[in-house]
Amino acid sequence: MSLPNDLSFEPLSDAFAQDPHPYYAALRAKEGLTYFKDFDVWLAARFDDVSEVVMHEKMVRSMEYIANEEEIAEQKRAGNWHDMPHHSRFVQFSLLDSDGEIHDRLRKQVFKLFTPVMVNKLRESIQTYVDTLVDGLADRKEVDFIDDLAAHVPGHIIGRILGVPDEDCPQLRIWSENIVQFFDIDRSDERKELAERNTTEFYHYLLELKAKRETAPKDDLLSLMIEAERQGHMNHDEFFSTAMLILMAGHGSTIDVLGSGMHALLKFPDQMQRLRDNQGLMKTAVQEMFRYESPLPFFHRYCTEDVEICGQTFSRGTKFGVLYGSANRDSKQFPNADMFDVGRSPNWHIAFGRGAHFCLGNHLARLDMDIIFSTLLNRFETIELAEKSPVYKRGLSVRGPEALKIAWKRK
Repeated sequence: MSLPNDLSFEPLSDAFAQDPHPYYAALRAKEGLTYFKDFDVWLAARFDDVSEVVMHEKMVRSMEYIANEEEIAEQKRAGNWHDMPHHSRFVQFSLLDSDGEIHDRLRKQVFKLFTPVMVNKLRESIQTYVDTLVDGLADRKEVDFIDDLAAHVPGHIIGRILGVPDEDCPQLRIWSENIVQFFDIDRSDERKELAERNTTEFYHYLLELKAKRETAPKDDLLSLMIEAERQGHMNHDEFFSTAMLILMAGHGSTIDVLGSGMHALLKFPDQMQRLRDNQGLMKTAVQEMFRYESPLPFFHRYCTEDVEICGQTFSRGTKFGVLYGSANRDSKQFPNADMFDVGRSPNWHIAFGRGAHFCLGNHLARLDMDIIFSTLLNRFETIELAEKSPVYKRGLSVRGPEALKIAWKRK
């Protein structure tokens, strides 16, 4: 596939990892949707096109609505998704990749603990945890914002909600990252083995934890899900798939947007100063971080019947790639879209998706970020980039720096 000005769309390249936005802009400049042969997918890059695809009533995430078991098995073999017994049961099937009654039933079992009211009850405990982390780092002149701070918060907090002991949370991050990496374009046998092995280890860990909760329930999500299973609202595989999804979703994407959000503040020092001067802008600043560098820039949909959409006609079973990362930089939707503006309002970004699959954990992610950035601005007089150009993760489905070295001076 060629793009205007001979700009090739190469989402596994280093150039794309460092800055995908010229590639996205080239896609937005093309008429209609663009077919990407390497992924057998039609890419929607403009805000209106992405919105139309994800909200269309004939679009689903699961192949079960468009193919029989034999066809699905063949698709899995073609994409190297086969021969992964635990990954297939607990990761390839999930609340995220289900539709209709199954999706609604599973989401209902966990939704109550992710409402704004329930999430806000965690503010004090999150603040205490962040303060403790920062206390241990404050006297250092230089830190890796990702590894030393950001990576410790989201998984720790989501682990507490689910009922995972604090000391086990670091291992959850390792499992999560090794499992999720297989969802990107590069699905080599080595990455496949890594994903399956880590899924198996994760499953056996959760089996033991579930057994403990069955004999001694606590006020946590795991105990709530055990009761839901007893009442027939989810089966064995759905229980573990949902637990894994919540833990995995609570790790990577929030860590990534924390990193890219900090990087944005460092690239736009006037906006950091603006936020220092008026921390009442923190909520809009956090939303802008999600818009400016969407941590989950790519998702897919299938159409369940022939559809006319985005000015073109597509046959049943067509796969669509919705580029949230591109849509959120569409200048027709966002004035000065490539500028980072902590006071941007309105800011109707779609980094959390739309419709039935709107991100369940969006309130928790935003609270984590609010607390972390408010704490740092209150406790440090200066925060500066301590490396020339941070390296970003490679891939189409993720967006965030691998590391972010910063120098700071406490007040």
